Amino acid sequence: MPLSTTLKACTRSIRLRSPSSSFGSLNHYHHVPNIQRLNGTRFIHDTAPQKPAGWSGTQFLALSTTLGLGLAGLVEYGLHYTQANDASSDTGAPLANSYGSTADVKLAIEELRTALPGHGQVDTDPDALRTYGSSENSYHPTSPHAVIVRPSSTEDVVKIVNISRQYRVPITAYSGATSLEGHFAGFPSGSICIDLSGMDKILEIHEADSDLVCQSGARWEDVNAALKEKGIPLFFPLDPGPGATIGGMVGTGCSGTNAVRYGTAKAEWFLNLTVVLPNGEVIKTRRRARKSSAGFDTTKLFIGAEGTLGIVTEATLRLAPLLPTKVAMAQFPDVQHAVSAVQEILASPYGPHIQCVELLDDHMMKAINNAGLVDHPYPVQDSLFFKIQGDDPAVRLTSKVVQTIVKKHSGSRFEFAATDQEAEDLWENRKYALTSSLAAHPGSRCWTTDVCVPVSHLPRLVLETKKDLAEAGLKSTIVGHVGDGNFHALILFHSPEELQAVSEAVHRLVHRAIGMDGTCTGEHGVGVGKKEYLTDELGPGTVQLMRTIKRAVDPLNLLNPGKLYPD
Repeated sequence: MPLSTTLKACTRSIRLRSPSSSFGSLNHYHHVPNIQRLNGTRFIHDTAPQKPAGWSGTQFLALSTTLGLGLAGLVEYGLHYTQANDASSDTGAPLANSYGSTADVKLAIEELRTALPGHGQVDTDPDALRTYGSSENSYHPTSPHAVIVRPSSTEDVVKIVNISRQYRVPITAYSGATSLEGHFAGFPSGSICIDLSGMDKILEIHEADSDLVCQSGARWEDVNAALKEKGIPLFFPLDPGPGATIGGMVGTGCSGTNAVRYGTAKAEWFLNLTVVLPNGEVIKTRRRARKSSAGFDTTKLFIGAEGTLGIVTEATLRLAPLLPTKVAMAQFPDVQHAVSAVQEILASPYGPHIQCVELLDDHMMKAINNAGLVDHPYPVQDSLFFKIQGDDPAVRLTSKVVQTIVKKHSGSRFEFAATDQEAEDLWENRKYALTSSLAAHPGSRCWTTDVCVPVSHLPRLVLETKKDLAEAGLKSTIVGHVGDGNFHALILFHSPEELQAVSEAVHRLVHRAIGMDGTCTGEHGVGVGKKEYLTDELGPGTVQLMRTIKRAVDPLNLLNPGKLYPD
């Protein structure tokens, strides 16, 4: 008897739960009618499970009981595969979008107040709801949340998720509020905003193992500051924008200026995650061992998922040795020469000593000067900022090689920062590119976007983008992680008409990058702003696979709906 035939016979005796049911014991699962389809119409025939031919009643009962127990467990984990989910069982159908009424939202808020009675844990202040549902630096459609909830533990998050599911109120995770693509925007029907910024504790430090455990609301700068304060010569090398938190970094699959040396969030820097799933279950994606070949890499499942598959509450971070660094800069006649120099430097035996290499275009250098953030103005040229790491002999040898290659590619003024403070200030000017751009143009607003292409295509992409923006009459600055082909365009505007022109320019930029075998986002993530490009970039099959995973984990589509997955 083939196993598939046996399974078909046995699974007829297991019933999936209805929307109003709560998870319970095995005796809740009863005989289910055999459902057949004809021309898209569902016909129900009440057919009892049949004993396969040639089997004794005892054999069939034993196997049915065994498989029934196992499959019932799978059904219970199946997160309410209900009539609502069945309606969208076709993988090409939209994700579920049936949510609780206004009355349901009010009931959910009252239950949240009971479950989390601490001062300020449940907040419905209108100004706060608007603030938490939007960003000054994001220009995508948004709505205020219905309520803000501030948990202090994983157990609190479980309570929130269970109440959300009971009343079908969507949930959006929030912490550092630094994302730029509308990731934490509210949902129009009313949503619960889980503010995880208060869950910011470092729980364990394992110096001998070069890792630590922290809550998801911890900021990456605070993690590194705590290690420095304790005299531990380790650091967490992912360095996105100032204020970013661990949970948000997981959600967007972030990177930063250190990516050329240390890679991105997808490069094993998160050893494991503690996650609350949409059914309220808490999982830990793996143990703390440095490597494992046991099963799927479920940690990676949540990296880049933007809070749509689960709420991350804790993470184990892999740390790197903290090495001495020196900061230098050089100027180039154009981006092509700068990129060619970087490619040769990174391919040399001294490439591993390059921790960061950043491109700031001539407009960005002018903005830094005009913003009054530096004591001595920089040359207004396309410039590279280097951070070289290692002991003194390694830094000296690497510096000589870099200087030689810079000159070979028409670079000039290769200079080190004279003091540690100057080096820190120099790098801070790079990290605060947005602030510099705005300060140089009082009264303006800024749309920041990013794309990434193979490094060899970066010069053409930057050149065509700058030409396009100039022809559109838009002022902009460009900052790039030139070592991996990722760059940010910071486009300024003053009026609604200019905002529309910026939106159109960003659209052209994204398609230009995808046309060069690149991506719509190197590190900002998808959110609301980039989801329309995913099918072009990834292909319909990959996008359908993403939707299939989403349906399997969150069939009610309660976690951050409207983000990441194309409509």
